[in-house]
Amino acid sequence: MKPAVVLLHSSMSSKSQWSSLKAQLGDAYRCIPVDLLGYGASPFPAEAGEGYTHTLAHEVDAVIASVASELEPGEAFHLVGHSFGGACALHMARRMPQRVLSLTLFEPVAFHLLPEQHPAKQEIVNVVASIRASASDRDATRIFIDYWNRAGAFDAAPPAAQDKMVAQIAKVRLDFDALLGEQATLADLSMLTMPALVMAGERSPGSTRLLVEQLGESLPNATALQARCAHMGPITHGDIVNPVIASFVSGEEVTLS
Repeated sequence: MKPAVVLLHSSMSSKSQWSSLKAQLGDAYRCIPVDLLGYGASPFPAEAGEGYTHTLAHEVDAVIASVASELEPGEAFHLVGHSFGGACALHMARRMPQRVLSLTLFEPVAFHLLPEQHPAKQEIVNVVASIRASASDRDATRIFIDYWNRAGAFDAAPPAAQDKMVAQIAKVRLDFDALLGEQATLADLSMLTMPALVMAGERSPGSTRLLVEQLGESLPNATALQARCAHMGPITHGDIVNPVIASFVSGEEVTLS
């Protein structure tokens, strides 16, 4: 049986973001891209409402349920995650380390791992506070999109794309609740002894670049690389990012030219 690769996408995206990576991996693997809760064809968390706190455990429960029919009982798999999907992948790997053959993370937004008083942690906490304090969903979405891309990125997008992003900001708020509420520490990652690749974009925010640096030092068997792109590199610069991921999953030594 071909080895399986489970693929977890970023916030405001869907499993379709992995189509070019699936093509890169070719017929040698069974690619299993998953729509995270509230994105693509996956439903918004049914319990969401007053008094509800979203967690990464909720997300990973849904991922495990989604991939169950694609995997044999107890089957091991490669795990790939980008941004919010990367944070989910870290949680999933800690839950079932014996089943994860390799772990590939492109800028996992595991903000709970950042030192509390570090400027990078304060940076993202301030962004989240601004999103929560916004007068409208459109204003909140503008802050979110511009932080991860560049100033003016939201306003430069076509109106239909803006509307689609605004419609997803409610789930983004839940994503941030889950990320900032996670209790895991860098010390908890010592159990993740599988080969790991952590990648950052050289033009990305300080928060995620610091996280990748920390993960490269804390994961016992990690390789850390920086690519010529920004946070959305797996989508905007797949020609750079995907060959590296494919090589790593295949067990080859990875470098960036």
